[in-house]
Amino acid sequence: MVIKATEDLVSKRNKYVPKGVSNGNLHIAQSASGATIIDTNQREWIDFASAIGTLNVGHSHPKVTEAVSKQVEKFLHPGFNVIMYEEYIKLAEKLCEITPGAFEKQAALFNSGAEAVENAVKIARKYTGRQAVVSFVRGFHGRTNLTMGMTSKVKPYKFGFGPFSPEIYQAPFPYLYNKSNELSEEAYVERVIEEFKDFFIETVAPETVACVVMEPVQGEGGFIIPPKKFVQAVSTFCEEHGIVFVADEIQTGFGRTGKLFAMEHFDIEPDLVTVSKSLAAGLPLSGVVGRKEIMNAADPGELGGTYAGNPVACAAALAVIDIIEEENLLRKSEEIGREIELKLQDLARKHEYVGEIRRLGSMVAVEIVNNRENKVPNKDKTGEIIKYANDNGLLLLSAGIKGNVIRFLTPLVITEEELFKGLAILEDSFT
Repeated sequence: MVIKATEDLVSKRNKYVPKGVSNGNLHIAQSASGATIIDTNQREWIDFASAIGTLNVGHSHPKVTEAVSKQVEKFLHPGFNVIMYEEYIKLAEKLCEITPGAFEKQAALFNSGAEAVENAVKIARKYTGRQAVVSFVRGFHGRTNLTMGMTSKVKPYKFGFGPFSPEIYQAPFPYLYNKSNELSEEAYVERVIEEFKDFFIETVAPETVACVVMEPVQGEGGFIIPPKKFVQAVSTFCEEHGIVFVADEIQTGFGRTGKLFAMEHFDIEPDLVTVSKSLAAGLPLSGVVGRKEIMNAADPGELGGTYAGNPVACAAALAVIDIIEEENLLRKSEEIGREIELKLQDLARKHEYVGEIRRLGSMVAVEIVNNRENKVPNKDKTGEIIKYANDNGLLLLSAGIKGNVIRFLTPLVITEEELFKGLAILEDSFT
């Protein structure tokens, strides 16, 4: 009977929901807690996807649900642009305290990651009086018109949806796994830094650039971790040329990389930081946080939105920040990442198609290739592994421009039992 109900819902999904909205798994969630989801057939799913990096504190954390319930009893949404409420202001204060940067800050709240990026661009343009925006090859920043233009991957994100906003340029970004064997790592990084500087001679003049927007670790691009020297060179270049440096911490923030924010790994204090995803444990919320003089450039009414900074989502976010500290999730992130890396190293000894393993905290990825000598991306094998996992109790995601990267985004509250159960399914998927 329950299986029939699932089939009916899938049939209705196909009838009423467009195919452009994708589903990695066609089972129906009924309940979820921590890193485990139970479907309507009472089947268990270990979650290594976290709603694409949204659930660092896991599903239905009791402190989050309690905070949300208390807020719901007070009010749902009076609209901050209409009348102020405490939750927005308390969260803005907290974000200004915890984001990198020993300077006066302000924060504005929005709904989605793409909306945060758009507003960071708006703010940077207003402050500098310039128009051009620079992102990076393989970067991902959203699916709105402006953020599609900033995003690198054409299919499925951009194809057929143009024209895009003008004055958007994509700069080179290092990818150490793809460097030639003739170049040392140091020489390669120096070359990409020179290419980045040449980009502002060949492609766009720095005097016209409002902001450079960088993911500290490229997410959809394949969890590409840039060398510290490159990130610092970009930051220095921006400072020298009056360009606002924006860190897109939407996927990397709130403990995912073992630091509260990934830019801390690179000893960088960005001018602006965009946050979303795990900020509110699954409720729609995002923000732009940064230097007061930059944030304050916009006049009243130029920033905001109908649902921006919803108080229920703000209550969830305040609980999330407390949970990360109280449960020592930064340390836990590193421990989880190490266990996943060890499993992948074990799989690499057994399978020639396991390429580079990359990790920063619990932000872990593995390249799937034809073999380790030629490094040719193997999208088909990646698809087989992902499909087997999603058919057999493990929610798993791919990434990368060529679709050959498996990425791991477990909740940071995952138990040892859940983690090893998931890794056992992963091993079967590779076999």
